[in-house]
Amino acid sequence: MGEQAFLKVLPWKKIFCVGKKGKLSPRFIGPFEIIEKVGPVAYRLALPPEFNRIHDVFHVSMLRRY
Repeated sequence: MGEQAFLKVLPWKKIFCVGKKGKLSPRFIGPFEIIEKVGPVAYRLALPPEFNRIHDVFHVSMLRRY
């Protein structure tokens, strides 16, 4: 907790646009602060208000160390 992580963008390409389109679009966004460990492989992130349409708990496969 208190560390930071990047978040994978791929599943949300259809929901909202982040950066550029096409080949040059970012694969990860962030870094975001890890607030708490929810389960053995799930973490809650502190997301900004722009991402209010996304749930704030993510599996470790969606995160990359900062």
